[in-house]
Amino acid sequence: TDPRQLTPTIMGDMANAACMADGFDNIQKLPDPVPGCPNFRRVPGFKVYCCGQPTIAGFEAALTKVCGDKYPKDGPIIWFNLRQEPDVYVNGEPICARPPGKIGEYAELGDVTRDIAKSNEVEFLAQCEMRKNENGGKLKAVDINKKALEIEVKELKSLSQVIEGVKEKFPGLVHWRVPVCNSAAPLENDFDIIIKTLIGTAINTPVIVNDQVGLSRATTGCIIACLFKEFQISASFEGLVETVPGVNLSLLKTDKYVMNPEKDTLFRGEFDVVKELVATLKDGAAAKNNADKIIDLNGTPKTGGTGIKQLRENIAESKLSYEIMDDAAQAFLKTKIMDNIQKYFYLIVFAGYIREQAAAAREAVEADKKAAVALPASGKCAIPAAELKIGKTFVQFMEENAGLRGLIDTGKGNLQWERDIPPAALANLESLAAKDFKGNLGKIIHDIYQTAHVMFGDMPQGDHKKRAKYRFASKTIMRILPAAMKKEIEGLIEAKKMTMDLYEILGKCTWVEIK
Repeated sequence: TDPRQLTPTIMGDMANAACMADGFDNIQKLPDPVPGCPNFRRVPGFKVYCCGQPTIAGFEAALTKVCGDKYPKDGPIIWFNLRQEPDVYVNGEPICARPPGKIGEYAELGDVTRDIAKSNEVEFLAQCEMRKNENGGKLKAVDINKKALEIEVKELKSLSQVIEGVKEKFPGLVHWRVPVCNSAAPLENDFDIIIKTLIGTAINTPVIVNDQVGLSRATTGCIIACLFKEFQISASFEGLVETVPGVNLSLLKTDKYVMNPEKDTLFRGEFDVVKELVATLKDGAAAKNNADKIIDLNGTPKTGGTGIKQLRENIAESKLSYEIMDDAAQAFLKTKIMDNIQKYFYLIVFAGYIREQAAAAREAVEADKKAAVALPASGKCAIPAAELKIGKTFVQFMEENAGLRGLIDTGKGNLQWERDIPPAALANLESLAAKDFKGNLGKIIHDIYQTAHVMFGDMPQGDHKKRAKYRFASKTIMRILPAAMKKEIEGLIEAKKMTMDLYEILGKCTWVEIK
């Protein structure tokens, strides 16, 4: 399995797969819903749209909204499905295959390619047909909460069959699977598959991206599509825009984007590994600005978007949650945070690659065609977007900059995972414990909490802060226990006879056995 992925669960054969309904109560997180197409929205400023897995009617509703009364229904429309799990449609509603142990949670399903996804879909359809026939025309499934469902099957279709039906009304539709994992970046080759599909399209060609709900995977795909649209705008129109009086070209450029300096450094994406990238990558600061602007437009209304997931700020939010979780939850979240940093890193690198390709495309017009697209006033080219070429794949770009792969692999975990206790406070506690641990216990507890109050002063009042301080107190008391007592408690924790909980530790430390 892919070493970056959170849970190395493999999709497995369809014979053992569970049927899970894609839709659920409260799936719709955004206002102005499109019936049957969860969380459908447009990215501000781009003909790029994001959504969850539609019903059969939802496909038509979404495409009708995209075309409106201006774009032709037989015009080209690109639809990317970024899901690893195959789908069938039962009575018009989508049901996906899941490993039985991965119901209602993010399932990273290994190295699923487009061919595997297509093959799984055919096999899953056959399985559902067989299960329905063996159960009197009813299909057993579960919802995301593992509640059992039994659906009387009136119509059963694969996703491919559904798309063929949709194409009767929208014959220009191109539906393309690019299965990607949830937390980490798409594979380098996945970026190239998306680009290859978009090359030759016009700037106003609509691009739609879906996953199950319209969250991380779909948002990632939309960011890649928007960065490609930026390539088209930059390579096609820069020369043209310069001829229009009164247009401030700098307003159209996202590489000058400035984030709110009041934001915390983590919310600005200033992780150590990203700072190294910005210093290493050609025009690294401009590439980060480019990526940040597009990420913000694909994020929540708070950062100028229309969506649900803010891929950069979500890392900072997860890091804040990390401080209040128990060890098992921390281990899971730590991997997710590192995967998310790896994804953010790759989006910046991809923005740098796109900037390089836009510059190259402006210069790459064949000599005999240059006169046809050169503008008399400036001599710059205004190349029709559909005629733009990309001279180098993203994989080739990464081969040329292979050091970036090592940089992110070693640097994605370079975060301060725990807050440091001030040395003077630690020395005071160690001194109190060494002199008379039990006699000074009241003072020790008081001083631990006094230190925690200062250390976590930046967190808002509430349960999160209480838990963070309690967790800190539990870890600190363990750190300063007298050696014999510490060894005994560590043994009990390892044997799972107690947990690293402040009250349990104090109970054990102060327990007096009756002789």
